[in-house]
Amino acid sequence: MSGRKNILVTFAFVLSVSMTASAIAVMLASRYYVRLQFDLLNAVCGELLEREPEAGEIISAALKDYTRGNGDGVMENDVLSTFGYRISDFSQSAYRKNAFFAISGFFAGVFLFTLTFLYRNKMEAMRIQALADYLEQVNTGKAVILSTHREDEFSKLEDEIYKTVTSLFQMKDAAVQAKNDFAENLSNIAHQLKTPITALSLSVQTMKKEYGKKYPDQIQKQLLRLAHLEEALLVLSRLDAGTLILQREEIDVYTVLALAADNLQELLSESGTSIDIPERGEMAITADLDWTMEAIINLMKNCMEHNIGGTIHCFYGKNPLYTEIRIWDEGKGFVKEDIPHLFERFYRGKNASQGGIGIGLALSKAIIERQNGIIRAENMPEGGACFEIRFYDH
Repeated sequence: MSGRKNILVTFAFVLSVSMTASAIAVMLASRYYVRLQFDLLNAVCGELLEREPEAGEIISAALKDYTRGNGDGVMENDVLSTFGYRISDFSQSAYRKNAFFAISGFFAGVFLFTLTFLYRNKMEAMRIQALADYLEQVNTGKAVILSTHREDEFSKLEDEIYKTVTSLFQMKDAAVQAKNDFAENLSNIAHQLKTPITALSLSVQTMKKEYGKKYPDQIQKQLLRLAHLEEALLVLSRLDAGTLILQREEIDVYTVLALAADNLQELLSESGTSIDIPERGEMAITADLDWTMEAIINLMKNCMEHNIGGTIHCFYGKNPLYTEIRIWDEGKGFVKEDIPHLFERFYRGKNASQGGIGIGLALSKAIIERQNGIIRAENMPEGGACFEIRFYDH
């Protein structure tokens, strides 16, 4: 319906411009012919007076009757026809003028139409560009609420954009508030865990002195799990709230992998597992050394738990887009159903170790993604679980 309306508006506009140009051309042509008639009469009367000076009164009377609208009697006799003259004999000189007026009127109409059409298109383009710029600002989070300034063909679109953006801002505020509430609740839970953990630790020390080491050691193991959970919850709450500050500096990939392996050396020795880290030359990424190392430790620990007595392999490389780190083991690999859920918080797969709490991989993912990176898990073709990390340069 709106397209039909635009066609009718355009047609009416073209018609009005054409009629205006035609009216102007007719007015100019009429003025020209009046002037031509006056000049002709002036020439005829002048010639008569020059030859017959006494004919002045007759000429004057005839002109007065004609200009007052009483020229019917004067025109009863077609004098010029009796002398052999026709209308075309007096219009030959006007043909060029007629063509000039007609062409001038035509081009005037075309010019006015083109000028108005271009102006209208320019205004529409400016309005579309303004709305596009506003939507781009909304996408980058820099825009304010759109306010309408005038009524035109884009007013309805502008109104719908206003409603949509307002709704998006409200949803964003609600989501941010929910995220902050979740982070605060998570932090409160972690802090609440700290007090009983401390009290239990003191009790375990007393029990060791009085009842031996068997049961206190089991309790101590569970306390270590709770302490690790409490620390992980605090880190996740800071990541969710955006309060965990990650340093942006160039660090060598080999150094990060070697430091992560050193931190796991005691556990590796106990399990009989080794780590193979090849030296592939200096290769830097822009990241936080400590937290990136923490993320890689969790990945290596996961490989170790499913590859007791085997070897954990590492590889890294760089291309124009990103730096890649691969960590894999020689175990059975992931259960296919577990792969889509591995990085979910508190998710424990079918082959998860007894001491795990299902938060290490989620923490690694959050740390890596905060540093312009991605992580994914897959099974190696020849067997074994593999983690692939990519740190993008831009």
